[in-house]
Amino acid sequence: MTTLQRKSVSPIAHLSVEDIEAIGRELDALRDEFLASRGERDAKYIRRVVSVQRHLELGSRAVLLFSLFPPAWLLGTAGLTVAKILENMEIGHNVLHGQWDWMRDPKIHSTTWEWDNAAPSEHWKRAHNELHHVYTNVVGKDHDLGFTIMRVDEGQRWRPLYLGQPLWNFISACFHEYAFAVYDMELARNLRSRKRRRSPEFKARLKQLLRKIGKQVLKDYGLHPALSALTGSWLTTIAANATANLIRNLWSHSLIMCGHFPKGVETFERTSIDGETRGEWYLRQMLGSANIDGNRLMHIMSGNTSHQIEHHLFPDLPSNRYQEIAPRVRDLFERYGLNYVSGPFLKQVASAWAKVFRLSLPNRGAAKIAADAPRPAAGRKQPATRWQRPGTDSASTDLGPRVRVRAGA
Repeated sequence: MTTLQRKSVSPIAHLSVEDIEAIGRELDALRDEFLASRGERDAKYIRRVVSVQRHLELGSRAVLLFSLFPPAWLLGTAGLTVAKILENMEIGHNVLHGQWDWMRDPKIHSTTWEWDNAAPSEHWKRAHNELHHVYTNVVGKDHDLGFTIMRVDEGQRWRPLYLGQPLWNFISACFHEYAFAVYDMELARNLRSRKRRRSPEFKARLKQLLRKIGKQVLKDYGLHPALSALTGSWLTTIAANATANLIRNLWSHSLIMCGHFPKGVETFERTSIDGETRGEWYLRQMLGSANIDGNRLMHIMSGNTSHQIEHHLFPDLPSNRYQEIAPRVRDLFERYGLNYVSGPFLKQVASAWAKVFRLSLPNRGAAKIAADAPRPAAGRKQPATRWQRPGTDSASTDLGPRVRVRAGA
C-alpha cells in the first residue's frame, strides 16, 4: 500500500514511498538541467513567434478592410484566427506562466503582458497558476476541471441539473474567453454572499473585468469595423472578428478538455492532499494530465499544451523545450509502470466529450458500485513537510493524510 490510497484498482499500487520520492528527485534534476540550459536560442524563439503573430494580425486586419469581397474575407478571417490562437496559446498563456521572465524583457514579461482575451491577465494568473496548477484534478479544488458547472467524476453525487452538462459545455466552448473570465472572478460564489459582493476587493475586480471586456468588444466590434466602413466592409469585418473569436474559443476549450478529461486521466479526493510531498505532487501532475500527439505545427498552435504532462510538471520552463523533455518523461513513466496518456487530437477530444455525456447520467453497474462503496481510511497522519512546488514562489507546510486517487475516476 502506498501513500496514495487505492481506488478500485490503483494505478500506483506497485509504487513504494521510496519510488515516489525517487520520481520527485529525478524530475527535480530534470527541471534544474533545463533551467540551466535556457539561453539565446530560447529568446530568439519567443521573439520570432511574437513577431510572426503581430505581422500576421496586422496583415489580416489590413486585408479585412476589403472584406466585402469573399476572397479577402476568407483570407483575412483565416489569418486573424491563427493570429488570435497564437497570441492566446503559444504567447499569452506561456508568458503569463512566467516562462520568459528570465529574459528580463519588459515587453515579454508576466507582470506586464496583457493578452487578447476577455479575462484580465491578473485574474487569469491567480485562477490558473495559483489554483489549477497547484490543485490539478482535485475535485472541489481545481475548478478548471469542469469549470464548476459540470460533474467530472463518478464519485460526485448526481443531480438532475447534470443532464444538461453537454449543452452547458458546448455553450462554454463557444464563449470560452467570457466563461473563463467569469470563472476567474468566482462570480457565482461572490454574488451569493452579500458581504463578498459588497467588498471593495470584489468591486475593484469586477470593474477591472468589465473594463477589459469593454476594450475587447470595442477593438473587435467597434474600432476595426469602423475603419472598414471606408470601403463598405464594416459588417463583414464584424463577421470576420466574430468567426475568428469563435474558432479560437472552440480550439482553446478543446485543448483544455484534452489536457485533463480523456480516458485514463485520474481525479483526486479534495481532502486527501494534505501533507503532500514534492514527489506526490509530481505524481499527481503525471496521473492527472494527458498529451496530444502531433507535429510541430500542432504543438505551436496548442501553445505546447499538447505536452500537457510536461507542462504540468514544469509550468515555468519555456514551452519550446517540452518536445525535448517529453521522451525523458515518457521513459520515466515506463520505468515506473505508469500510464502515459497520449493520443491524436480527435481521439482525445472524442474521449473527453464521451466522458461529459457519460457523467451527465446517473452511475450504473460497476461505476455505481464503486461510487457507493465506503471510502478507504485516510491512514495515519504523516509528518509535516515543507517544500516549494515547482514554478511557485512560496513554500507550504501541511499536515494530514496523503493524496488518494478517487474511486471510479
